[in-house]
Amino acid sequence: MNLTTDPWIPVVWNDGATRPASLTDIFARGHEIRDLAVRPHERIALLRLFLCVAHAALAGPRDREEWEDCLARLPAVAKDYLQRRQPAFELFGDGQRFLQVSNLKAMKASDDGNSVSKLDMALATGNTPTLFDNSGGDGRAFLPEQIALLLLTFQCFSPGGTIGVALWDQKPTPGWKSYPKPAPGQSSHAPCLPGSMLHAFPRGANLLATIHLNLLTRDTVITLPGIKDWGHPVWEKMPSSPADKPSIANATETYLGRLVSLSRAIHLDSDGRGLLLANAVDYPSWPEAREASATIVVRTIKGQPDRFVLGASLDKAPWRELHALTVKSAFLKDAGGPPALNNLAGDQAFDLWVGGLVADKAKVLDTLEGVYHVPAAMLASVGQQRYADGVQFAEKTAWALKRAVTVYHAEIGDKLDRPEARDRRNALQNKATFQFWTQAERDLPLLLAAVESSAPLADMPAWAQSAWGQTVNRTARLAYETSCPHDTARQLQAFVKGLAVLFQNSANQSK
Repeated sequence: MNLTTDPWIPVVWNDGATRPASLTDIFARGHEIRDLAVRPHERIALLRLFLCVAHAALAGPRDREEWEDCLARLPAVAKDYLQRRQPAFELFGDGQRFLQVSNLKAMKASDDGNSVSKLDMALATGNTPTLFDNSGGDGRAFLPEQIALLLLTFQCFSPGGTIGVALWDQKPTPGWKSYPKPAPGQSSHAPCLPGSMLHAFPRGANLLATIHLNLLTRDTVITLPGIKDWGHPVWEKMPSSPADKPSIANATETYLGRLVSLSRAIHLDSDGRGLLLANAVDYPSWPEAREASATIVVRTIKGQPDRFVLGASLDKAPWRELHALTVKSAFLKDAGGPPALNNLAGDQAFDLWVGGLVADKAKVLDTLEGVYHVPAAMLASVGQQRYADGVQFAEKTAWALKRAVTVYHAEIGDKLDRPEARDRRNALQNKATFQFWTQAERDLPLLLAAVESSAPLADMPAWAQSAWGQTVNRTARLAYETSCPHDTARQLQAFVKGLAVLFQNSANQSK
């Protein structure tokens, strides 16, 4: 199977049909493709691949002027590039393989390797816990097109931790500290995962337009922290062994080298059912290096401000971070959203896709994503501050809702503030706030309308009188009513006391 000519990328075409496309189709017919039909972490890995191919084919763009003119040229130059580099995109065979290392051998002849299902982080395989999978076991079969997508995504998102070891060109794979003793090795996170980072991409009218919107100029790339050069895609300079320092430096320290990573040493069995898996290349992460789709935020820890990668959280939907995600930054060592935002016209609304993979150390927890239609005002500091204030109003209301639930239960004799009742308290509070935040997200257009409005919203009481504030308060009351029964006299008395806590501040009063 060759990834340039064989269909393997799930997409939605303009006619509404979902059928796979080849890598060449992505560029030659990208204007006919409405969107990708994949999971969030797969989307990120695919977009990085498309950008890498586009940049390599264009040998740029060098500057803003060249970026503005390159969209028309992109289909032809990408097709030509993929034809020239076609042998590097073979999934199987005796020659170079896509994102696989040659001369990889098991540490002992009796080692049967791993199941290919190990590449799908959502499945339960071996020691990998169940995430979205209930079938368990290792005896799964995958089609070649599925393996291609799993391989690409795994190289971008594989979590660090204990990993198998192997001999790569007769040398121990990185992390095999006990060599020659065959003990398990250690690996770091693949470059898209540290901090469970949120990735953001401006989205165009079709897939080709999206690729163009996210292309960075050479002028921009040289300002990215940790990036020493433009570089080459990893398939052009594949590391031949752990001692191949020039190729490893290209993979880890250059822009094109990092876009499609080789974090794991993998070699697929010819039948597509098994593989050898070990550590390959360690990628520096923030603050040593910055991913172009990441957002950097300033947070104060122990009284000292510091810069961190904005991470995905299962407790906080991405829309609550839009004010940070949309900050344009002229200096990429500073806080700000993805540098591709600088490609946007400052006077036009745009769509922003945001998503990520959430992990706790080596354990994958879940994925999340969202697509938001963002007004142009959000690209300015005034709009970002207004949006942040609106989110803060909702967050204060959510905290009041939690306190109200606790007060209600205390009044009916269920003392949730006891240490031993912590888990029960969290469960009851989270049930109420989950309903609250779910409905608040449905009403997000009201907050975005407030960003574009000229109405003064200088403080929390003013926000309470806005359409967004009134909706937030109604949503909080409904969540409280649903979570706290008030049928008996005692329940009703407790309900009233909790309600007073929910709306004790004028900022939370709904008029």
